[in-house]
Amino acid sequence: MGTADAVPGVSGGTIALITGIYDRLIAAVTAATPGLALRALSGLRGDRERLRAAFREVDGAFLLALGAGIATAILTVTRALHVALETAPVPTYGFFFGLIGASAVVLRGEFRVDTPARAVAGAGGIVIAFVVSGSASAALGETALATFVAGAVAVSAMILPGISGSLLLVILGQYDRMTGALSTFVDSLIGVATGGPTAAVVRDGVPVVAFLAGGVVGLLTVAHAVRAALAARREATLAFLIGLVIGALRAPVERAGEEAGAWTAGLAGEFAVAGVVGAVAVFALDRLAGGIDLD
Repeated sequence: MGTADAVPGVSGGTIALITGIYDRLIAAVTAATPGLALRALSGLRGDRERLRAAFREVDGAFLLALGAGIATAILTVTRALHVALETAPVPTYGFFFGLIGASAVVLRGEFRVDTPARAVAGAGGIVIAFVVSGSASAALGETALATFVAGAVAVSAMILPGISGSLLLVILGQYDRMTGALSTFVDSLIGVATGGPTAAVVRDGVPVVAFLAGGVVGLLTVAHAVRAALAARREATLAFLIGLVIGALRAPVERAGEEAGAWTAGLAGEFAVAGVVGAVAVFALDRLAGGIDLD
């Protein structure tokens, strides 16, 4: 799930579906309520049995194991991708384009427009992602509030089938910035461990903390909203999510164009070849998994 969410393409939610843990994940996340948090806090003040009960109620062992795996993958994969974006941005965004496009093809069985509600939901997802992927993404900026919003949107996507958090960061124009911020923060932590200054950790940790804080808020709120939407209008909700994937195809093209300045035949060829590689990777994953089924 961590690898999938670090790379714009197949979502962590889809990986959870493939591996059969999606329902357990949703149940664990939505079990975290304010009332449960209060009981856990009282447990920290001495009532150990209440604390253990709260831990079991949110399926704590499962979430800890899953979270450790996700964090490990994100820390390693985002560093590699940040280097790729710094050294070869056009083919890297081409690779993302292939991942996103192939994901839309893999999920095509869920994008049926056999009812007006699904047609409207799917079209709405396409339009929203397409518009935000353009110049509108620059409006978010690089403030702490913008980072908080980006975290709320991106991390909540971990539990959305069909769309990845990193794809949403690409749409918002925040992907390169956040992968760089995470890599810089990790370097600062390593520096402190080897005798470096602690001031660098505080400075470099601000965007990471803001992002994670937004992620916690987004995860706890969006999980409940998604659960309710899937229960009430599952087909329309999935159509909207897949519409977002299709509309997001504009994002890597826009970002690659910004990096290239002016398209040439050579750059377009690099973009296309990398796109094919990304598409093949998704199709191979889909074949290995025996097909993605969102039902």
